[in-house]
Amino acid sequence: MSYCYNQVDFLKATVITLRAKFCLLLLGAVSVFLVSPAAAQMGRNVDRKQVSAVGIESGSIKLDGVLDDAIWSKAAFVSDFMQKEPNEGTAPSDRMRIAVVYDGGALYIGAELFVEDGRDFPLYLGRRDSQGPTEQLIVALDTYLDHRTAYVFGVNAAGVRFDRFHGSDNQGDRDFSFNPVWEAKTKITAKGWSVEMRIPFSQLRFTSKDEQVWGINFNRWIPSLNEDVFWVFVPRQETGYSSWFGELRGISAIEPSRRIELTPYAASNGSVTDLNADGDPFDDGSELSSRLGGTLKMGLGPNLTFEATANPDFGQVEADPAEVNLSAFETFFPERRDFFTEGSQLFNAEGGRYFYSRRIGANPHGSAEGEFVDRPRNTTILGASKLTGRLQSGLSIGVLAAVTSREVASGFTPAFDTISAQNFETEIEPRSFYGVTRLQQEFGKDGSTAGVILTTVQRDIDESSPLRSRLRTGAYSGAADWNLRFSGGKYDLIGNVGFSNVRGDTSVIRRTQESSARYYQRPDADYVSVDPTRTSLGGYRYGLRGGKRSGKHWLWGGGFNVESPGFELNDAGILNSADGISFWNNVGYRETSPGKIFRNYSIFLSSFQSWNNGYERQWASADIRINVQWNNFWNSWMGFEPNIRFKNHSRTRGGPLMGFESGWNFWTGFSNNFSASTRFGLNGNYAVDELGGFNYGINGNISTRIGSGLELSLRPRYRREDQPRQYVTTLTGLDTTDAGALLHNHAAGGSATFGSRYVFSRIARDQLSMQIRANYFFTPDLSLEVYAEPFIANGRYYQHGQLSGPGELGLETVAPDGSKIESNEDGTFTLTNPDGTVSTVNSSRSNFSSLQFSSNMVLRWEFIRGSTLFLVWQRSIFNDGERPGKRTRVGEIFDTFSGDGSDFFALKISYWIPVS
Repeated sequence: MSYCYNQVDFLKATVITLRAKFCLLLLGAVSVFLVSPAAAQMGRNVDRKQVSAVGIESGSIKLDGVLDDAIWSKAAFVSDFMQKEPNEGTAPSDRMRIAVVYDGGALYIGAELFVEDGRDFPLYLGRRDSQGPTEQLIVALDTYLDHRTAYVFGVNAAGVRFDRFHGSDNQGDRDFSFNPVWEAKTKITAKGWSVEMRIPFSQLRFTSKDEQVWGINFNRWIPSLNEDVFWVFVPRQETGYSSWFGELRGISAIEPSRRIELTPYAASNGSVTDLNADGDPFDDGSELSSRLGGTLKMGLGPNLTFEATANPDFGQVEADPAEVNLSAFETFFPERRDFFTEGSQLFNAEGGRYFYSRRIGANPHGSAEGEFVDRPRNTTILGASKLTGRLQSGLSIGVLAAVTSREVASGFTPAFDTISAQNFETEIEPRSFYGVTRLQQEFGKDGSTAGVILTTVQRDIDESSPLRSRLRTGAYSGAADWNLRFSGGKYDLIGNVGFSNVRGDTSVIRRTQESSARYYQRPDADYVSVDPTRTSLGGYRYGLRGGKRSGKHWLWGGGFNVESPGFELNDAGILNSADGISFWNNVGYRETSPGKIFRNYSIFLSSFQSWNNGYERQWASADIRINVQWNNFWNSWMGFEPNIRFKNHSRTRGGPLMGFESGWNFWTGFSNNFSASTRFGLNGNYAVDELGGFNYGINGNISTRIGSGLELSLRPRYRREDQPRQYVTTLTGLDTTDAGALLHNHAAGGSATFGSRYVFSRIARDQLSMQIRANYFFTPDLSLEVYAEPFIANGRYYQHGQLSGPGELGLETVAPDGSKIESNEDGTFTLTNPDGTVSTVNSSRSNFSSLQFSSNMVLRWEFIRGSTLFLVWQRSIFNDGERPGKRTRVGEIFDTFSGDGSDFFALKISYWIPVS
């Protein structure tokens, strides 16, 4: 026992020491770095390659992919390229030459890419931003010459364009929501292929200067040779991206465009459903609507862009993946709405998900009771605007604001006579305002950054509204973060300090205290308690991490986070669980030079531990991870993670601590050559625990190209688990359900766990799904894409029992007072009283079988540059299976296709108007 107390005392002392050191480090390290003369000397000292752009008259180039215009004979071509893969630093197998010219409105890239051995190479079409396993040319521009950011424009040999934005000096930091309006044409020739690109200056951001100097790099990927060729390559042992670029010189007498663009749209959609009830006055099984709106984009000076919408269309045309969630935590899906995805990287901050854009326009929070209810599926977004950009000083700016409307549900309860019939309306969502501001300043030659983020949510809730007990009226959060980079990014030190504050009625703040993120009501917690009089709740977090990010062989890192119990982000952002103190570290060895067997490999060891703010251990594990690329360019990986037994404060969902079983997890997988026209891979895991529980899963994927236009892919997934401790319900003497009297008589049965019974069971469950995609590309600008996912989930609850005591792992079926808990075949459980009377407690936890089918078909056509037509059909089917609690059969996949469901149809056309 003394050993345990010594551990707690040591942990408390460690946290106090870390807090003090953290404050000193924050004040000391940043100030020393900013004032030190050494800061000005830091950076990558390289002799940069240069390419000169030649000025031309407007109209000198006919964009057709053929370099036969007279101006190309006067251009300065570069041809000194080198491989990064497979043979770093050697000459490429195929020659290429590239030149840059410009006129008053655009930058032009001309390239000839030769195929020396006359081999055939495939031409695969795809939608925009789908590069495909075919030859491609990429041009990257650092227009601010900040050695940190980059605009990337690429085209494959079939003429498919792709583009992205790199917000940091990291090749993996890719934002594909960047969708500028530009053009590219390719031409297959007897010697290979050629390309012409036209990139309007209006689509780039740069500062006003007499002569522009930009960073630039060129990259050719040759899948048939597994060859990646660069004008300037980043060595495998190094980090960085734009900081390695060469320089583009010679551009003069151009000014940043004001960039005024209008994109009006017209849309119409309808739905047909089989799920409407007979006699429903609100739903006859069909619905039709139409709308008009538009977006304005306007440049504010040379560096900032303002975007505003009127009656915005925030619909998404892709279905979310199916799931069955048995946890206490919310499920989060990725954002797919264009307005929010474009430039979304600007709103990312270190240390937490302070902004989650799908909070805006989400499903209304309120409920409405009635036999027939008409409620909107999503909250209407009245308008939204954002300001984004990067100033010449290196300050990145992101500001977003949105207003959503008040939503009302209508209900009707019929009766035998019209007098008794009831009609009602109830507010289910208040008018709300969402705002987020993100500022990030870059400094030093290594590209260090420091930034802040602030978010706010304001809800206009009337004093008499039932929503006052459900929604907070105000929520505020923010953070300061920094990334100090040293030795050209070889080392870094990254930290953050954040806060939150939520406000509202006493009832909603009580709900906040008792939510799954913190569970203030835990009866054995001595550092938190529920205060029913509170009208606000505040919290904080801070953290620090760092390590060695590049080098020949050895890499390492580590860090810690501290989060107070009152920290809350779920109005504007995402937070599953607060109340944590965590530490982690890792060390790894890698080999990046190809050998006789491996092209590269890495082995990493890491550990992770966490406690709550009562210094009770919540998790402890370690793992080893091995990744290998073989000489045939196949990849494989494996890992092993054991964890020790600990005590968890959220498992009883507001009850006392409960033990968490020790166990281990093993995983492995492989994938074939990324350059292959048919790609496939497989990965799986197997895990067991000390109570005989297990879980295993296998995920596969295969995709292939048939001809130049057809792409097919399958992603089957199967998972089975037997979890020994699945939460079922909490029984208390204050229960007012139909089993209330029974529970009152048996309060003594839960006396060991503070007067309540925390009922758990084993659960045997499995899931089977198959994601199917079939895409046909008529041209690079016209495609038909089909997605379908049948999904099956089955689960069986058995071996019910109640927690034997605080901090324990065991379950008991016979309480001290003699009452018993017995499992039923349908997954419910029965309580037998000491006097022999029997009553079944109806729980929401019972055996289940869920069959789902989601599909959508989308026709996309960019009929002129920047203007697009969408035609969408979605089909959704949800059914209960006929075999609840039984293991899934593969043949049940076909059962998901039948049954009642709904169909959604949409037509949208948008037209891009460049005002200037």
